[in-house]
Amino acid sequence: MTYRIDRIPSDHGLVLRISGRLVEENLETVRMALDEHRVVAIELAEVELVSREAVKLLIQVEAEGIELRSCPAYVREWITNELGSS
Repeated sequence: MTYRIDRIPSDHGLVLRISGRLVEENLETVRMALDEHRVVAIELAEVELVSREAVKLLIQVEAEGIELRSCPAYVREWITNELGSS
């Protein structure tokens, strides 16, 4: 499995649960999912690998108010480092 996006309805909007590899070639699908509905959170517990481009997208969506749930520690550290270097 390269990656998978599950759309889970919640009381406040949609939660995207992403599994597998979140890399550049998958980001357009993620962006389309973000545009389709009112996404309130992205669940990242099952993410195995992320690219730098994916980290940039996660920074952007978090700045827009979308919660990053169960963000792996290495991804959170990468986000923090990217924010510190900009």
